[in-house]
Amino acid sequence: MKLLSRPTSKYLSLCLIGLAMMESGFAQKGYPEKPIKMVVPYVAGGAADITARLIAQSMSESMGQSVIVENRPGANGVIGTEQVAKMPADGYNLLFTASGPLVVNPVMPKKLNYDPIKDFAPISAAITYQYAVVVITNSPLQSVGEIVSLAKQKPKEVSYGSTGIGGGGHLAGELLALTTGVEMTHVPYKGAAPMLADLLGGHLTFTFEPLVTAVPLIKAGKLRAFAVSSANKSKALPNVPTMSELGYKGFNISQFQGLLAPAGTDPLIIKRLHEEVVKALKVPTTVKRLVDDGGNEIVASTPTEFANQIQSELKMYSKLIQAAHIQAE
Repeated sequence: MKLLSRPTSKYLSLCLIGLAMMESGFAQKGYPEKPIKMVVPYVAGGAADITARLIAQSMSESMGQSVIVENRPGANGVIGTEQVAKMPADGYNLLFTASGPLVVNPVMPKKLNYDPIKDFAPISAAITYQYAVVVITNSPLQSVGEIVSLAKQKPKEVSYGSTGIGGGGHLAGELLALTTGVEMTHVPYKGAAPMLADLLGGHLTFTFEPLVTAVPLIKAGKLRAFAVSSANKSKALPNVPTMSELGYKGFNISQFQGLLAPAGTDPLIIKRLHEEVVKALKVPTTVKRLVDDGGNEIVASTPTEFANQIQSELKMYSKLIQAAHIQAE
């Protein structure tokens, strides 16, 4: 048998690569050909669920296929995230999650059945958001300082809720405890709805609540806000100071919500989905709900920028979790 010359062999290799790229392009051109599933690893009605449904609705209209939001809550987002990591990387299985499952749970002292870097293809960080320190309207407490003073007088009697161990609200509470040297009782819930029900029922002293769910309740006169958790003020609550402005220097807890696909998803599909997310986040009604009413900041980062953010925040939260001796559920 006559062996192919090196130039001929190289030419054939290039042809095969070209054909593979063409096939990928053809597959992406017809995408999507059926409904897309967007898994939210939290209960319905929470901050991530609200954002996911706004984006899914816009994507459905733009792409001509239904983008169905499916809630798979549990273990602070771990259960749903783990399930998506094992789904086919075909562009029809997506994960819309807050920070926890990607940058907090992986650095907790508990082994997970997924890797936030190896098992996912980042598409876009949609928004960043912060928390408000809130109490019910008829609470006798009038400031963050009074919460801290009460915790010093009655250690562990001051309670705050969150959507789970390692969630943003929990981490903000732990940072406040570390900053002030007080002890408080953290009460984890399986979602925002039961936590808010207990807060409004007077069963919690306060909570760090995401602005997207806190702002409507503040405007309705059901909650009062003392501070926000990020380094910057919120446009939705312009008269509410930051924790740093109140004297808690260096206090900065903000998180993201973003869209990802299982690792191995066609890069052209990732590109298309990123474009759709960017488009969805420009819809006026979405901007009003997320930014004007919810106090979030739209990011719409590229896949590469989102990947870098995940890497950076894994390091940051690892330090906080170790300092606070946070243990996984």
